[in-house]
Order: sequence, then C-alpha cells, then structure tokens
Amino acid sequence: MNHSNSRRTTAQGIFLVLAALGGQSILAGTIYVGACGTPNQPTIQKAVNASSPGGTVKVCPGTYPEQVTITHNLNLSGVASGAADSAVITSPVGGVQVNTADLYTPFPLPVAAQVLVQNASAVNISNITVDGSGNLIGGCAPDIRGIYYQNSSGTISEVVTRNQVLSAGLTGCQAGQGIFVQSSYSGAGYSSARANVAIQNSSVHSFQKNGITVDGPKAAGIVTNNYISGQGPTTGAAENGVQISDGAAASVTNNVIMDEIWAPDTFSDTGDAAAGILIYASENVLIQGNTVGTTQFGIATVSSATYGSTSVNPQGLADHTIIAFNQVLNTQLFDAIDVCSNDNAVTGNTVFNAAESGIHLDSTCGTTGLNNVVLNNTVNESCAGILEGAGGSSGLAVLNSFFNVINTTLTGNACTAPTPAAVAAGAAAVPLFHADSAGGGHPTAVR
Repeated sequence: MNHSNSRRTTAQGIFLVLAALGGQSILAGTIYVGACGTPNQPTIQKAVNASSPGGTVKVCPGTYPEQVTITHNLNLSGVASGAADSAVITSPVGGVQVNTADLYTPFPLPVAAQVLVQNASAVNISNITVDGSGNLIGGCAPDIRGIYYQNSSGTISEVVTRNQVLSAGLTGCQAGQGIFVQSSYSGAGYSSARANVAIQNSSVHSFQKNGITVDGPKAAGIVTNNYISGQGPTTGAAENGVQISDGAAASVTNNVIMDEIWAPDTFSDTGDAAAGILIYASENVLIQGNTVGTTQFGIATVSSATYGSTSVNPQGLADHTIIAFNQVLNTQLFDAIDVCSNDNAVTGNTVFNAAESGIHLDSTCGTTGLNNVVLNNTVNESCAGILEGAGGSSGLAVLNSFFNVINTTLTGNACTAPTPAAVAAGAAAVPLFHADSAGGGHPTAVR
C-alpha cells in the first residue's frame, strides 16, 4: 500500500465532506431570540423548537441560562444589536442536568451537554459563547460538555467555550470538555450515522479535561485556526488541548495550543500526563502548522493494544500520522513529539526547550516506534534530538538539525546524562529526565 497516497486521500476526503456541509443553503425562515428582531422567542430552545429544518436562529446579545438540544438541521448564530455583540449560554438556575450519555457503550458516562446536537446532518453554530460557570455538578459525573455533537455533522466557527470545570472542584475527575464530536460504537444503541464537524476560528479555554475531542470510528473533524488553552498547572485532570481518538479521522492544522499541565505528575509517574495534541488509536491523522507551548507532552500518538469487556479504552493503532511544520515549545517533563506508533512522517517541525527528547520514536506501546520518517526537523535544547526507542531506529532520519542537545540521537526510551558532580567523581550516568521505559509514560485519553 502507498501510505502517502492513503493519508492524502483521507485528508482530502474529510475536507470535501465538511466543506460541503458548511455551504448548505438556508431552506427556511429566521427566528430571533430576544428583542433585536422579529419573529422572536424568549429562549434559544423555544426558537429551536419553532424553527423549520434548514432554518436559522439568530441570538440577540444577552445571557441565556439554559441547556439547548438541536435535533434537526439548523443555523444557530449570535448577532450584533447596536453596539452589543455577545450571546452567552450559561448554566440554568439549579445547574446543568443530564440530557444524554456518552456513545462509548461499554462505559456510557452520563453527560450534561450545554448545547447538544443529536442525529442531524447540518447544524452550523457561530458567534456564540458557551460558559459552564455555575454548573453545580457535585461529583465526577455527569460530564459537562460545552458543545456536544452526537452522530451529527456541521460547522462550529467563531465560538467560545469556557469554564467546563466541575463545581465539585479540581479533584482529578476525568470530565469537563469544551467541544466534543462523537460517533457511536458497535453494540447497544449503535447508529450508522457519521459525525463530521469542522471546528474553526474558535476560542476554547478553561476546560477540565479536553479542549476539543473528535472520537469514534465514524467521526471526522477539521480542527483549524483555533486558540486552545488549558488551565496551566492543575489538579483537575490530565488535560489535552486536542484529542483525536478511537478510529476518528481528522486534520489538526494551524491552531495555537498551550498550558496543558497535570500538576501532580512527576518524572516517575507513567500514566496520566497532559498533552497539547493527542492522537489515540486513530490512523491517518494530519497534524500540521500548529504552535504547541508549555504542555507536558507536545504532540503524541498512542497505539492501544488493550480491548475487552473491562477495558476502558478500545484497541486501535495510531499509525500513518503526518506531523509536519509544527512548532513545539517549552514542554514540561516529557517529549516534544512522541510517536508511540508506526509508519509516521515527522517532517519540518521546530522544537525549542524540550524537557525530555525533541522527537521520541517510542517503543513502549506494543511493537511501536518503527518505520518512521524523520526529516528536516530542528531541535534546539533537549536531552536528545531523536530518542530512537529500545531497538533503535528502523526508519529514516536525515537532514535534521540539532543545537544545544545533550545527545543528537540516543537509543532507548529514557534520556540519561551525567551530572557535573558525577563526571568529576567518575561516576556512572544518572537519569535527568523521565524514563518512559519504566512503564510507558503517555498522555491520558478521555473516557
């Protein structure tokens, strides 16, 4: 198989499908929410219910304490009125309530979605802020999600999601998502419907677990030109700026992603790190032109070898990922680019100040770290420019530039170097960086 052509075809296919969704014409009339136009309704939900398929709901500036469910094709957008231009959906009095469940059938986590889109083929949302403040969730469940597309397609553009953080406090709960796109899995409740969503030009911040997630075997996403910021050092959960998982197809391009740090993590803690971009058990993903800064892992691919009735995460590969022309800056604890999968292309990236390696061809996710092309990357300041995995590199690594690195290339899954005192005493090298080979330290996917 020509993997290069396969990757290109996949990316082009996603683009064409989603571009078509964004261009659908308005088939029905317009309803306003608020007093800035007529006909109008007092709440967003009442306007949605009154709208015809293909119609438009325009939301006047103001604050709307409600949860909204959309089950037919619709354009939902905030509009300016006079000098005001801010339509904010926030938690209703009494807090957010469960209105659906996660589609991963072995663990159907209850979900309180602030904007829930179900079983629709063209729902376009723009110029809306979704604020999770005041959600009053007292434990780890339900999972609060700002905008949640279930087996649904459309575009999300120029939106803000913020404060999807559990009111119970930052207690390590793996919950609190900004934007979540998901298709159903096989088993009870399975739907053949796809979830194809373009997420663009949006601000996603102050979430507890993930900023943007595209999940499931029939899900596809174009994630482009967004600003995604975690909370910085947090005890809430191991955050991921963007997660593509469990068979989803996606391109992640030209985003700014920063501040994903699981504060309790240490060099010896191998199971719950945060990441800027995490590709978990999904193949043929394009990651290009992003700036990722001050995260524990910068960009990571993880193949999962576990599956079963008691498994939290399904089996799947994260092979054939293209990681190209990204900037990864100032990682905390771990690698700037970690490919714990096979047959990936890592080209034209720039890494500054990586806490561990610049590029890790990681062999700790089963038989991984093999047949990768590492070409024309620049690494300035790291433990190793390229960390080759336990068996050494089996792919191609050429024309890379290294500056101020302890090792240009190093075989293994751990970076070690002698301290000045050890050198003076003639002692053996001691670890200065996290040893992935001790147990396979990787970012944590949401489940």
